[in-house]
Amino acid sequence: MRIEHGEYELDDDPARLDRDAIWAFLSTEAYWARWRSRADVDAQITAAWRVVGVYERASGATVGFARAISDGVALAYLADVFIAKPARGNGLGVALVDAMIERGPGHWFRWLLHTDDAHELYAKFGFAEPDRTYRERPRQCPPSPC
Repeated sequence: MRIEHGEYELDDDPARLDRDAIWAFLSTEAYWARWRSRADVDAQITAAWRVVGVYERASGATVGFARAISDGVALAYLADVFIAKPARGNGLGVALVDAMIERGPGHWFRWLLHTDDAHELYAKFGFAEPDRTYRERPRQCPPSPC
């Protein structure tokens, strides 16, 4: 799937991902899970059910990313969603979540997400407070620092 969005392009081809650019953002700019190692992030990308990258059409540079974990039947978890600061303000966050959820093979799934920001963005795709059927065990600290 390739989607043109102004000067940008979204693509779900895992072979196209620039893992160095993804690691650079997740290890320095993301507020979540910065304790992960490069090997952890690479393993998560490799094991992802689906990935979507956002690229500058002219240069091919990676400016955004999202991955999903899924059972492939009924449930998916959206993770590591980002748009790099220089590319923000172009509707790419909405386009990225739309490409992942609405234009992918799991558009009818129950989607889960943990986030401290962009609640209005995710609400556009039906994300809301959990209902009475949802229970969660809070994260425990891994062997490395939390």
